[in-house]
Amino acid sequence: MRLLRPGFRHCFAGLQDESGWTVVDPLSGRLLVTRLAVGPEFDLPGFWERAGCRVLGPFEPGAPARCLPSVVPLSCVSLCRGLLGPGAPFAVTPYALYRRLKKNFRIKENVLDEELTEL
Repeated sequence: MRLLRPGFRHCFAGLQDESGWTVVDPLSGRLLVTRLAVGPEFDLPGFWERAGCRVLGPFEPGAPARCLPSVVPLSCVSLCRGLLGPGAPFAVTPYALYRRLKKNFRIKENVLDEELTEL
């Protein structure tokens, strides 16, 4: 773990549906899938941001791949890429996945000018 960038040593996913949230967290030696006891209106990404996590999304889960997956060891990154589908950017480390998703997921903000034109 020391070889990975501090602050980017693990990644996991939260999936929202009409009845609430499911967290998919690949831990060392096991896969933890948890259905949270909160309603769909709960702001889970905001909760994680307030807890100090870096949050990207929302993303739609991808369609199933049409071919056999490449030979990649099961890790938190490969599981998150699998949830995103075949169009997910290639990455091996959590930081590389974060960087590539952030680059592809640019939020376009509305910028208001201070000067208003007269009507």
